[in-house]
Amino acid sequence: MESKKVNLQGVGEVVLERSRRARHINLSVKPFRGVRIAVPRGVSFQQALAVAHAKSSWLKVHLGRMVLVEQQILALQKGPEVIDPVQARRILMARLARLAQQHGFVYNRVFVRNQRTRWGSCSRQNNINLNINLVRLPAALMDYTLVHELVHTRIKNHGPLFWAELARIIPDAKALDRELNQYWMVLVDTDRLEGPLEKS
Repeated sequence: MESKKVNLQGVGEVVLERSRRARHINLSVKPFRGVRIAVPRGVSFQQALAVAHAKSSWLKVHLGRMVLVEQQILALQKGPEVIDPVQARRILMARLARLAQQHGFVYNRVFVRNQRTRWGSCSRQNNINLNINLVRLPAALMDYTLVHELVHTRIKNHGPLFWAELARIIPDAKALDRELNQYWMVLVDTDRLEGPLEKS
């Protein structure tokens, strides 16, 4: 894949990457990766850089936010040396039960696991899987994930009805979803556990 690093005035280093899938010039700012510009075929890097320059104010705002996210992620990774799986499971199950009761959801079994790719999931049988690392996140993001999976007990996809139902309970769901995606590095660092995980 063709790529190029360029220093954008007022922003710093940005990486331009040729993308076969991109239909438009796409700017993204991610923790520990910085600014990435996906450049579709038929568009020159110079054109993409001109768009980035026009969006420099937007980029600077998001870079500032990413610094805060990076600090939070590093703080989480430097947290307790180990996670007590029994205590973590107790916390997650108690909070899930409370949110379900509060909003009228019913679920089947709950599994708490050390996962590297997902924060949670809900099966067709309404069994809920939760990532033990949820206890390392800010409370708002943990609650968002739990409610997200509870909504899946009623709606099994991510279509408009799902997001409408989720927004009914959590009005800023989309913003929290984007924020949660920034914490992917917490999933990478998931080896600090104390003892085996229990299931129910």
